[in-house]
Amino acid sequence: MKRIICLILLFFVLFSGQAYSFWIWTPKSKKWVNPKSMPKPTPEAQFDFAKNLYDLKDYKEARKEFLKLLKAYPESYEASEGQYYIGRIEEEQGRLYEAFLAYQMVIDKYPFSDRIQEIIDREFKIAEDFMSGAKRKALGVPLPVENPAIEIFSKVVENSTYGPLAAKAQYKLGLLLKGLMRYYEAEDAFNKVINNYPGSEWADASKYQLAVTRAATSRGPSYDQGAAKEAEAQFEEFIKEHPDATLSRQAEKNLQNLREKEAKANYDIAQFYEKQQAYQAARVYYEDVINNYPASDWSVKAVEKLRVMEEKK
Repeated sequence: MKRIICLILLFFVLFSGQAYSFWIWTPKSKKWVNPKSMPKPTPEAQFDFAKNLYDLKDYKEARKEFLKLLKAYPESYEASEGQYYIGRIEEEQGRLYEAFLAYQMVIDKYPFSDRIQEIIDREFKIAEDFMSGAKRKALGVPLPVENPAIEIFSKVVENSTYGPLAAKAQYKLGLLLKGLMRYYEAEDAFNKVINNYPGSEWADASKYQLAVTRAATSRGPSYDQGAAKEAEAQFEEFIKEHPDATLSRQAEKNLQNLREKEAKANYDIAQFYEKQQAYQAARVYYEDVINNYPASDWSVKAVEKLRVMEEKK
C-alpha cells in the first residue's frame, strides 16, 4: 500500500511541470489538497497577494485569488475589499452588469465598508452607460433583456435614499421609463422626485417631464382628453412658476401643440355630428373650437363650417 502511495506522489511531482501542482495529505481535513488552491495563512496576506495580481492587470488570476479570500475569510475586512475589487475587475473587462452585481454585494453583505459612496457612484455611472446604449452581454453576445439601467438606478435610490445621487437617479429612471413608453411608471418616478426631493435641482425638471409624460399619455391609441387637460394644467403651472426658464419656452410650445390637438379632437366630434345631421350638437362643438382655441388652425375651419351650415338653412 505504501508503495502505491509513493508511486502516486512521484507521478505528480515528475509530470505536472508546474510549481504547486502536486497534492499533499492534510491531517486536519483528511483530504488530499493542492497547495495552489489553498489560501494564505491570514486574510491580509491573501488580499495582498490578490491585489498584487490586480495591479499587474492579471485579472483572471486576481479574480481567482479574491474569490479564494471570500471563501476562506468571509467575515474579514479584507473580504469586503476583495468583493469590491471583483467588481473593479468586471468593470475593467467591460462586464458592466456583472460589475454592478459585484458592487451591490458589497453594499448588501458588507454595509460597514468605507467604499459605499464610491460604489454608489460607480453603480450610477454603469446605469448611465446602459441608458446611453450599452448592452448587457453574455460571452460577448448582447442579451435581449430589459434595460439594466432600470434596475440599477432603482438600486442607487435604494442604497442612498437621501444621498447626493438619489434625486438624480430617480429623475433619470423617469426619463428612461418615459423613453420606453412606460408612461405611468415614468409619472410615478417623476412624482417621487417632486415629493421626496422638493429642494433638489431635479424637482423642477421633473415637473416639466411630468407634464410631457401626461401629454404623451394623451397621444395613446385613442385621444385621451382627460390626460391632455392634465398635461395642459401642468405646463401652465410650470410656466407660471418659472417664467424665465429655458424649459418654459419649450413648455409653451408643448402647450400650444396640446391645444391644437384638443381643438382638432373637438372639430372631429363636430364633423361626426354634422354627418349624422345632428346640427345643433355639431354647432356646439364648432363654436367651442372657435371660442376656446382661436389661435388654432381648426378655429378657421370651424368658422367656415358654421358659415356653410347657415347657408343650408
